[in-house]
Amino acid sequence: MTAAPIARTQPAITSAEDLRRAYRWFDLIIAVLLFFLFMGLYHIITILTVGDWDFWSDWKDSRWWLSFTPTVEIAFPAAISFIFWSKFRLPFAATFLTLCLVSAEWINRICNMHGWAYFPLNFVWPATLIPGGIALDTVLLLTDSYLLTAILGGLLWAILFYLTNWPLISHFLLPVNLHGVLMSLADLQGFHYIRTGTPEYIRIINRGTLRTFGQDPIYLSVAFAAFMSMLVYMAFLGMGWIFTRTQFKWLKRL
Repeated sequence: MTAAPIARTQPAITSAEDLRRAYRWFDLIIAVLLFFLFMGLYHIITILTVGDWDFWSDWKDSRWWLSFTPTVEIAFPAAISFIFWSKFRLPFAATFLTLCLVSAEWINRICNMHGWAYFPLNFVWPATLIPGGIALDTVLLLTDSYLLTAILGGLLWAILFYLTNWPLISHFLLPVNLHGVLMSLADLQGFHYIRTGTPEYIRIINRGTLRTFGQDPIYLSVAFAAFMSMLVYMAFLGMGWIFTRTQFKWLKRL
């Protein structure tokens, strides 16, 4: 017969220092869990919305990538920013989420598209949104106004997306004359690395006037992305508000 376990007579935490240490470990565990949770959620949202526009270098050479990506990607940070700021007064939700997304994207591109499908990394590199996330959080912290954050933060979000990713895409936009056909270096990569199931209508669109080549259309695309980012930010602030007002009443008690 085994002896019955002896009941603990003293609490595990006996001092204020032990309590602070336990809280620090608890916060660290929650932060790590949230990091991987947001990595998965934000990555899935990006795949389902932006999708192939951010997968390939030749698809990034388009107004669609410059206009569509910032507009869609600001939605999730807007909803989570409302919860973090209104409930916990933590002004780093957008930065945290963009860091999660970039980490998930690099893991996917290195392990999946490069390691599994053998595409070169300079053809499948992901865009970065971290400076835009920092700008959103900074404006929210300094103004404490969702409206000003939507206007100023949305404007900076779109502008910084272009400025941050321009050094990454610029050398792929160099014009190349191949057998009398003018194309970008990114297009040349696209013709050498064939992807199964590539919609042919994309090639038809890109033969038209939607090419950028670093000319005036870029400024129109950035202006459109900035305007749409403001609207999407305000709309998904409302989603965050709904999240805290309906079935998720436990957030009110935190």
